[in-house]
Amino acid sequence: MKFYVPTFCLKIGFIALLSMASNAVSLDRVSGANATLDINAGARSAALGGTTLAIDNDLSVLMSNPGVLSSLLHSWVGFSHVSYYEGTQYDFAAMSLPLGEDHGVGIAFSRFGANDIPWIKEGDPIPEGSDYNTLNIADYTLTLAWGKRFGRFDVGVSFHGLYRELDQTGYGFRGDASLRYFILKPLSVSALLKGWTSSAATWESGTFEYSSPELYLATKFDQKVKYLYGDFSFYWQSAGIFHREARDLDWVDSPSGGRLWESPIDWFLGSRAGLEFAFDFGLSLRFGLASLTTVQSMTAGAGLELARFLRVDYAFESHPTLSAVHRVSLSFSPWLFSHPPKEKRSKMVFESENQVKEKENLRPLAEEPPPSEEPEEDLGTHWVE
Repeated sequence: MKFYVPTFCLKIGFIALLSMASNAVSLDRVSGANATLDINAGARSAALGGTTLAIDNDLSVLMSNPGVLSSLLHSWVGFSHVSYYEGTQYDFAAMSLPLGEDHGVGIAFSRFGANDIPWIKEGDPIPEGSDYNTLNIADYTLTLAWGKRFGRFDVGVSFHGLYRELDQTGYGFRGDASLRYFILKPLSVSALLKGWTSSAATWESGTFEYSSPELYLATKFDQKVKYLYGDFSFYWQSAGIFHREARDLDWVDSPSGGRLWESPIDWFLGSRAGLEFAFDFGLSLRFGLASLTTVQSMTAGAGLELARFLRVDYAFESHPTLSAVHRVSLSFSPWLFSHPPKEKRSKMVFESENQVKEKENLRPLAEEPPPSEEPEEDLGTHWVE
């Protein structure tokens, strides 16, 4: 049987895995097993260059950053959609449920695939027009996550299951763990151990593939800008530390992808960065680079909080060889729709100047010395002319 698949399918990561399948039982170490789990689900993270690990208060980064659940005070439901090249689509849905202050669980589902791909049986003539059979290929993922704040630390753990529907079926599994530490209230650093269980995939033919764990670092800095009535934020996320990455296949023509200790500059240029300015009235403007190696990886976007319970985000993603991508996300809070917002009571302790002054004012006053018991000398009254 011959498959006549459009060229765009060959440019998709999970299609490349099709060529690895064999009829013999084997154990293969590969790069990027279950790579569908690494797709930027939300428009906000995509507009910020894919710095998902540094982003908080956004349900759409749940698959890449389980620790985000500690910053979601209320229950949220999120949806995202993006159309890639030649009809390939990615759809995402997620829900979070708080379990108390700075503590919650979440679930996410996604589908990445293409529909109505034409094919004909081997030996049959190529039909004319649209009189041909079609097939669908897709990856389906399911994520369960937990996150909690312990003082200045945000901890998150997630487990992903994946089902592949290609010419043969396949199943995948991966576990991730994230950690975030607030150095100061506006400055935090994060780490993600991707695939701490290893990232494994098995195929109907008996082939078993896996990828070793990978570590990523990230940081975020916030600054209040009063005269512009908003907040400025900077995001940065590193390339993988443990393994080499074939970044030259994505953004640049020259070989790149060195590890931190092999080529620190090349490793740094493989990182991502993003800038965001959030106005007090609900509008956010964003800009980012999905790879510091080239400006052709530029991303941009905007977000609007239409009401305290409804947010809409948009992202534009450029690419040096493939078509540009437009992404839209929607977040809705059922709790905020019917209840007033809860007061945020973080367990983190950061003393501001006002808090220090309040403490100074609350200190007991120094006791006055007791009055002297000796009688005062009567000097009388006299006038000086």
